Amino acid sequence: MTPTPGSSDQDQRQGPSPGQVGAAPAANPAPSGQLLSILGVGFGLAGAVGGSIGAGILRTPGLVAAQLGNGPLILAAWALGGLYVLLGALAVAELGAAMPRAGGWTVYARRALGDQAGFAVGWIDWVGHCAGLAWVVVTIGAYTSALVPAIPLNGSAIALVVLLLFALIQLIGLEAGSLSQQLLSLVKALAFLALIGACLLLSPGHGPELAGAGGPCAPGGLSALVIAAVFALQAVITTYDGWQSPIYFAEEFSAPEKEVPRSLIGGLVVVIGLVLLVNLALLKVLPLAELAASDLPLADAARTLFGPLSGQVILVLALISSLGLVNTSIMCAPRILFSLSRDGLFPGAFALVRPSGTPVNALAATTLLTGLLVLFADFNRLLGVASLLYVLLYLAGMVSMLVLRWKEPELPRPFRAPGGAWAASIVALGSLAFLGAAALNDRTNSLLALALIVLSLPLKWLQRRRDVSSPGGA
Repeated sequence: MTPTPGSSDQDQRQGPSPGQVGAAPAANPAPSGQLLSILGVGFGLAGAVGGSIGAGILRTPGLVAAQLGNGPLILAAWALGGLYVLLGALAVAELGAAMPRAGGWTVYARRALGDQAGFAVGWIDWVGHCAGLAWVVVTIGAYTSALVPAIPLNGSAIALVVLLLFALIQLIGLEAGSLSQQLLSLVKALAFLALIGACLLLSPGHGPELAGAGGPCAPGGLSALVIAAVFALQAVITTYDGWQSPIYFAEEFSAPEKEVPRSLIGGLVVVIGLVLLVNLALLKVLPLAELAASDLPLADAARTLFGPLSGQVILVLALISSLGLVNTSIMCAPRILFSLSRDGLFPGAFALVRPSGTPVNALAATTLLTGLLVLFADFNRLLGVASLLYVLLYLAGMVSMLVLRWKEPELPRPFRAPGGAWAASIVALGSLAFLGAAALNDRTNSLLALALIVLSLPLKWLQRRRDVSSPGGA
C-alpha cells in the first residue's frame, strides 16, 4: 500500500488517529513528502541529553544549596528529583511506544481526551518551545558578545544569526539535524565531564563537603525543612526538564517500540548521572556557604581551579550547552505543528514535508515566531509563563496515560511502564501541587498562562470553520 503523503509507515499500520471525543475533523490531505523513519537510539540519547543539560545546571546548584544548607540533603534532593522525573519518563515511554507518531504530548492528549484537548496541548507546547528557543538564542548572543567583545553585532543580531543557522541545518534534512544533535550532545557531555574531572582531581579542597552547618535543618525545625525542600525540588525538577525530547520524533525512529523507551530512560539516566556528578564536584571545590551564596557556582569553581581563565571556561561551557538546546528545540517545535496539521487541527499547509524529511512550513513558522520573540519579548515574563506551561504538559501526559489505561486496555503496549498507573499518578499529583503553589505565589504569570490556554478555544473554532467552509468540507 502506498503511504499517504505526510504520514509514516507506522501511521499506515495504525490507521487514523483514534480515540477522539465527538466528531473529529478529517485529517488534512497532506502535501508531498513524508517523515523519514531513520533515527536510532544514538539520536534519542542525544536528544534527551541535549534537551536537558543546559543553562539550568550552571545556576540551580546554588539555589538548592541555599535552601537545604547540608551536603547530604543537597545530593538527596537531586537524586529524589531525578527519581520523580524517571517515573514520568517510564509513563511517557509507554505512550511513545504505543503511539509512535510525531508531535509529542498532543498525540497522547488527542487520543485520550479528544480534539480540543489535543489542539490546546499542541498549541501551548509549540508556543512554549518557541519561547524557550528564543530565550536560548538570546542567551547565546549575550555569551558570544562577552566572549568576543570585538564582534560587530549586538546580542539580538547574534541571536537571530544563530536561529537562522540552525534553521538552515534543519532545512537540509533529518540526517543533518540528527548528526548535529549527536555531535553537540557528545561535545556537551565531554565538556561537563572534563570540568567535573578537574573539580574532583585538581581541587585543593579536602574532599566533598557532605556535612554542613546551618540551613533549614538547624533553627527552623521540620516545617522549615519541608518548605525549603519544596522550593529546592522545584528548582531540581525544572533543571531536568527536556528529557522528553525523543517523543517528538517517535515515528522517525526505525524501531520506535524499542528505541523510544530506550532513548527516554537511557538518556535520563545519563542526565541524572551528570547532574549528580556536577553537584558532587561543586561540594568538593566550594565551601558550602560559598556554594549557597553563588549565582553561578560552576563559574566560582572554575575560578578556584583556573584563576583568570575561569570566565572564558564557563562562557565556552555555557555556549556549548546552549547550542545543543537550540538544535533540540528547533527540531521538536516544527513536529508539533506538523502533527496538528496532519490530524486536521491546523491548516494543512503545515503538514508539508520535504523529501529530506523536514516539515518545511512548520519550520518556517517556528523560526518566524521565535525571531519575533527575540526582537520584542519580555523574557522574564515569557519564561515565567513557559515554566507553568511545561508543567501543564506533564500533567496532560500523565492524565492521558491513565485515561488510556482505563479506556483502551487492549491498546498494544510494546513497553509497559512498571507500576505505570502509580508512577503517572505520583507525577500528576506533583504537577498539580506545583501549579497550585504557582497560582498562589505567581498570579500574574498564572493568569497569562491561563489566557494562552483559553486562546486555543477560538483558534480551534476558527480552524473548524475553515474546514467547513473549504471546498469539500463537511
